[in-house]
Amino acid sequence: MKQPLDRAERYHDRRCRRALRGLGALLAAGVALPALAHHSFAMYDQNDTRTLTGKLTRFIPGANHAQLIFELVGPDGQVVVDEAGKPVVWGIEMGRAAEIAREGVSVDNFPLGTVLSVTLHPLRDGRNFGAQVRNSPVIKCGAALPDGGCTAETGEVFLTIID
Repeated sequence: MKQPLDRAERYHDRRCRRALRGLGALLAAGVALPALAHHSFAMYDQNDTRTLTGKLTRFIPGANHAQLIFELVGPDGQVVVDEAGKPVVWGIEMGRAAEIAREGVSVDNFPLGTVLSVTLHPLRDGRNFGAQVRNSPVIKCGAALPDGGCTAETGEVFLTIID
């Protein structure tokens, strides 16, 4: 027959069970947090696709996604300005950082001022930002807009999401 636990043994038993419950909660949170950290693309209008050309002002290699920030350029290669005379700035969220790294993309591959074309799904709220359309390239065209625009024929197809 099992002997009843004395006071010290009961105390130790309760502490062990409490520690195990805490460890279980930490493990569950550790599994759930990465899934929660990766957002949905519901904020982007999947029914609206835009191809934009601009001059790169910033390349942001993020933990989950990289972003390109650029000033729109018109067919004449000049920066497009708004009513206040300020450049119209857009940004695009690209694929997962690990995929981009495998393709050799780095800040050095996107020097500031590079003319590029991207195809994106814009934000639903109208802000100038979007998500790269799956399997659409980022086309690099150098420091100036080529005759005929920045296209796969006039530039370098640099990056395509392979999701």
